[in-house]
Amino acid sequence: MHAGVRANISKDLGFGHTGSHRARAGGWDGSATAWSTAGPTPIADFICPTDETRAAFGDAFVVWLNRIDTSRFPDTDAMFQAPSRYDICVTADGSPIYWAEKVCDKLLAKFDPKKPTALFLGRYQPFHDGHRKLIEEGLRRVGQVCIAVRDTHDIDEKNPLDFYAVKAQIESALWEHRGRILVVSSAEHHQRVLRPRRGLRGRTVDVGRGHGIDLEPRSSPGS
Repeated sequence: MHAGVRANISKDLGFGHTGSHRARAGGWDGSATAWSTAGPTPIADFICPTDETRAAFGDAFVVWLNRIDTSRFPDTDAMFQAPSRYDICVTADGSPIYWAEKVCDKLLAKFDPKKPTALFLGRYQPFHDGHRKLIEEGLRRVGQVCIAVRDTHDIDEKNPLDFYAVKAQIESALWEHRGRILVVSSAEHHQRVLRPRRGLRGRTVDVGRGHGIDLEPRSSPGS
């Protein structure tokens, strides 16, 4: 990414303290711009030998790649300061896949069927922006969502999508909330979600059918 910043944004940057600091800041701004327009999570991969260069990223999730004692760059080694703060320290023990899974475990939320869950049931033929806003409201209120899809594939011309096509649409539209959303067929949601939650005192979101969307909090029976 350093090379890309120097080649495309600031061709006058050097490799000393000042140039490296500016390259990191420019790369971070570029990653943030890409994220805001395209949606994926930006990952900035930089050699950051000092606390000052790391500060360019602000309050970021920091992975310290601490797998070697010396690098191919003696000048960088000479100025290196061990990080005063990091989220994961990657050592020489363990494969890249092992460490990637460790990072994902810390960064990504995980759906927990034992936690309060908003349940949504529908055909979603197709899944549209109104559905997305409704489910995001459920996430805001409850924390996680189970979307049970009625498989109405091919019963008429208004139901052209099978379950897996609908599931793909939903997961793509709600990608930023991955880990807090579970999409299942209506036939399996009882076994996977409702059965472990018998007796739960929680909150559900009832939705009226029509052109508008009405959200109404209700207590579950027995609460």
